[in-house]
Amino acid sequence: MSMFHRRASLIRLSFAALLSSCAAFSVYAQDNKPAEVRAAEAAAPAAKPAPDTVLATVNGQPITEADLDLAIEDLDQQFARLPEEQKRAAALSAVIEIRLMAAEAAAKGIDKDPDMARRLAFLQQRALHAAVIDKEVQAKITDDEIRARYDKEISAQKPENEVRARHILVKTKEEAEAIIKDLDGGKSFEEIAKEKSQDPGSGANGGDLGYFSAGQMVPEFEKAAFELAPGTYTKTPIQTQFGFHVVKVEDKRAKQPPAFEQVKEQVRSLVLRDKYLELIKGLRESAKIEIDDPQLKQSVEGLESSKP
Repeated sequence: MSMFHRRASLIRLSFAALLSSCAAFSVYAQDNKPAEVRAAEAAAPAAKPAPDTVLATVNGQPITEADLDLAIEDLDQQFARLPEEQKRAAALSAVIEIRLMAAEAAAKGIDKDPDMARRLAFLQQRALHAAVIDKEVQAKITDDEIRARYDKEISAQKPENEVRARHILVKTKEEAEAIIKDLDGGKSFEEIAKEKSQDPGSGANGGDLGYFSAGQMVPEFEKAAFELAPGTYTKTPIQTQFGFHVVKVEDKRAKQPPAFEQVKEQVRSLVLRDKYLELIKGLRESAKIEIDDPQLKQSVEGLESSKP
């Protein structure tokens, strides 16, 4: 195990112990507060301090609200499970530990180690890379761009039909045939489904499966459903690996695209990806990049040519 991985493991263990103690304290503190105090705290959260507010000092060096925000964002995701005040306490304790250990490392000259210098330089480059994406790409995406990309994606989709169907699932062919006879005699499909269907998901809802399109059901079931006219049911049982089905189609329609608000964040990710690729392509073209290893150069060029 590398030195870095051992250090990372120790950090995770330290945070885990810290979070565990915070969670225990949180339960104790909440249990010992009067109900009216807990209600008031929930209804009126404390105002957030200004970013330059000094929260603590370590050997004379300030820790500000901005430092705390960075820690909460960047450190262990388990912070998200804590109540707000305990999250802040855990983050501040973590920052104090980091400051103390960093000072100890500097005192021992560890920051001058060539491997550490390379790691620090790489971490700085990663942070700047992320900052450019945030400030020059993500922050400049507009709702109009997202809407335009949504419209483009929707218009590019091939028209597709979907059906709304019900079914009654039983174990044997004889049971299914008896149900078809009952339906022919005028009995309610929904009532029979509630009484006899072996499908626990749809049986209680009268066998209703909602709308589905091609590829969402097993082939035998799907073929029967798409061949039926609305308002009709199968006259012979449909066998699948689940048993025997009697299928009724309620409606057929063109498949409805997802609403814009439902997929807005996914579409934003597409716009972000395209803008990032456009930016990095321009930077690559204007830069002088030389890869000395011929095999590695070929692999990188192949990877880059496969990008959209």
